[in-house]
Amino acid sequence: MLKITNLKKEYKNFSLDCTMNIAPGCVTGLIGQNGAGKSTTIKAILGLIYPDSGSITILGKDVKNVTAADRKRLGVVLSDSDFNKQLTIKDIILILKSMYSNFDLDFFNEYIEKFRLPTGKPIKNFSTGMKAKLKALAAVSHNAKFLILDEPTAGLDVVARDELLELLREYMEKDEERSILISSHISGDLESLCDDIYMIHNGRIIMHEDTDVLLSNYGLVKVNDKQYNALCKQYILRTKKESYGYSCLTNQKQYYIENYPDVTTENGNIDKIILMMTRGQE
Repeated sequence: MLKITNLKKEYKNFSLDCTMNIAPGCVTGLIGQNGAGKSTTIKAILGLIYPDSGSITILGKDVKNVTAADRKRLGVVLSDSDFNKQLTIKDIILILKSMYSNFDLDFFNEYIEKFRLPTGKPIKNFSTGMKAKLKALAAVSHNAKFLILDEPTAGLDVVARDELLELLREYMEKDEERSILISSHISGDLESLCDDIYMIHNGRIIMHEDTDVLLSNYGLVKVNDKQYNALCKQYILRTKKESYGYSCLTNQKQYYIENYPDVTTENGNIDKIILMMTRGQE
């Protein structure tokens, strides 16, 4: 569905060097701190910026050869874009019907009702959550093959996020060949939705792992200075100095549970892994 190979883009104070692969039928997360390169990568995929080198293949084509017809097979949500604030949902329906021959009006109306979105109210009067739901709904309502979503749940409360994630799950269930690339800094969204996760930091991919593996095999080993000196470091990925000693990120949690029963070993989650991978020492 998407293949990025040695994508490079240089700015004055930032450089991107990215390689990724998204297979059909997969939901892939792209995580990292603000400014890590998530939006730059997505804009390059969409042809909104031009890379200095490297290649991007999307829907089986080089991104430079993607046609207007091909783009209709994509559903896109960008964090820094929005509909004209004077439009109403009724106006947007007319626009989507004219743009996409596969626009599913019944599906769109079903979710407008589920999301409790007012059809005659100008978008400028919508809440942040209403706007986010509308953008996501517009992206999935024309039977797109591939969704590219940049921070689609940013600013939403827990109920609104759950409703939006339900929409994405239904989208995937309808066609096993569909795929999603989603960037987010909200770890719970990714843990419950994504098959695999890429972590980007300072413009570089520093980790790629299946979500199940991250949640089952990764963990934090917490030790005092004496325990740290005696600890086997073979499966330690990052180490961070703490007031009590050291916090150590491992991708072999069970090894330390079995071989160091007197040491505290905590389950990993995406937030902890981001913190250790970006602030810990190799």
